[in-house]
Amino acid sequence: MTANGWLQITFFLVLIFAVTKPMGVFMAHVFSRERTFMDPVLRPMERLLYHITGVDENHEMRWTEYAVSMLLFSVVSMLLLYLIERLQGFLPFNPQQLGAVSPPHLAFNTAASFTTNTNWQNYSGEATMSYFTQMAGLAYHNFVSAAVGIALAIAFIRGIARRQMETIGNFWVDLVRSCLWVLLPFCIVGALLLVSQGVVQNLRPYDKAALVEPFQVQKVGPDGKPMVGPDGKPVMDTVAEQTIAQGPVASQEIIKEFGTNGGGFFNANSAHPFENPTPFSNLIELFSIFTIGAGLTYTLGRMTGSERHGWAVWAAMAILFLAGVTAAYWAEAHGNPLLPGVDQRAGALQPGGNMEGKEVRLGIANSSLFATVTTDASCGAINGWHDSYTPLGGMVPLVNIMLSEVIFGGVGAGMYGILIYVVLAVFIAGLMVGRTPEYLGKKIEAYDVKMAMLVALVFPLVILIFTGISVVKGFGTSSISNPGPHGLTQILYAFTSQAGNNGSAFGGLTGNTPWYNTSGGITMLVGRFFMIIPMLGIAGNLARKKYVPPSLGTFPVTTPLFTVLLMGVILIVGALTFFPALSLGPILEHLLMSAGKVF
Repeated sequence: MTANGWLQITFFLVLIFAVTKPMGVFMAHVFSRERTFMDPVLRPMERLLYHITGVDENHEMRWTEYAVSMLLFSVVSMLLLYLIERLQGFLPFNPQQLGAVSPPHLAFNTAASFTTNTNWQNYSGEATMSYFTQMAGLAYHNFVSAAVGIALAIAFIRGIARRQMETIGNFWVDLVRSCLWVLLPFCIVGALLLVSQGVVQNLRPYDKAALVEPFQVQKVGPDGKPMVGPDGKPVMDTVAEQTIAQGPVASQEIIKEFGTNGGGFFNANSAHPFENPTPFSNLIELFSIFTIGAGLTYTLGRMTGSERHGWAVWAAMAILFLAGVTAAYWAEAHGNPLLPGVDQRAGALQPGGNMEGKEVRLGIANSSLFATVTTDASCGAINGWHDSYTPLGGMVPLVNIMLSEVIFGGVGAGMYGILIYVVLAVFIAGLMVGRTPEYLGKKIEAYDVKMAMLVALVFPLVILIFTGISVVKGFGTSSISNPGPHGLTQILYAFTSQAGNNGSAFGGLTGNTPWYNTSGGITMLVGRFFMIIPMLGIAGNLARKKYVPPSLGTFPVTTPLFTVLLMGVILIVGALTFFPALSLGPILEHLLMSAGKVF
């Protein structure tokens, strides 16, 4: 661990702190329908969209209508993406003449993935998706799935802020405003910045380059297995040229980060030089991932009239973020103890720490920071291979997702996720003082706690059920690349990432199988929508409640004590739920590594 590495991490957190208030104020203006500097351009476009679609922007919705509108929109969007994938071979902007996304269970998994803002990929982007599918299918979902998340967070905040009202806003208006005011302007500027750093943005066919030194590889048959001749020897093929993929990358790269989607245009994701070519592009992508999540904490304080509460929530997120990045950085900087005689300490004269699976141009500090940030938020982007991290270093991204990605979190999802924990924290505080818990003037009652617990239980239930099936059945274990606890971690990470709508992969798991595509698609849909419905129920219930003035027995939600309690609830719920699984996976692997055994 070096001073330079800590300087980079500290500088990043300072940037996020600096953007929190301006971003939060801007979003509060946008969703309160107050005037912004972009109104002269965007307001006519907004009115035109409502006129074309028949939306009454003044119509307010109860939480049930809001939920139904969101579900219908998501179902239609998912079906549209599935059709685009299956008809890809007949659609334009396909210079490589790529056929339909096949088999059908892969197309289903991908449609569920991008609809739920997960962007889990069981395919290689440059070898599977045409430019049309990337733009009209995947990039479109990057925008609207992120916009849905923002809309849901705003609806929850309205539920807290409103008094004795039956409505929490209009889904269609929130969706449009999220796209037009929040996502689109930033992405235009961000895409141009990425192009300036060398991220490609074109519609050209792929280039071919002759290799200086041709090499031989074993041929692969139609069944995906290496070919063997009649004599039992491998059938070899000479590779004399390299295909260099092109495409409209920058426009998709920026929304994948800003919308915390994470789906890579290329298979290597943000480790690919065409997606992330420079340290500055790396910083732009990191900054984009946390910007909206951080800003929403101030939006919460602004719209509820308690800015100190918003900062208390921000502080809880920041402390948990620092704890995670510190653990990951420490583990990776100390390297593997089974390399005797090699000084792996980061900062030593020799190259330090565990560099396996990391970009040499970015180093351990930036790789650990990227892994932490993308799993704090529900963003599946990676610039290093989590499967190659040390057991404890790889456990940090896994634990971040298991904590429901409430550490700044995905766009909107992190905010309404941590508000569920706020409800539970206030309820526990009420039990401690022996009175009905209150949250910003609203009494937290049995219905609210039941819905919050439903959200807290659905998430681990779907993860642990599918993981349990996968580790005892051949169709699950046949896909792992490592035995023992490392193989368990590969499976556990896959279902955790999908249920958390993160999309990052631990690696080493062959996911393009009927079992993993189907079960993964179901996991993503459950992880998104089965958690949203109870959350909206809480929002609707809070909106109709009377305001209760604070008294001597009211637990303040603006103090350091509240921040500590909130962090404690998040950590305890996560530990009680997942510690047994973690003990059999990365923790056991770390202990065995220390004893001289690796997998």
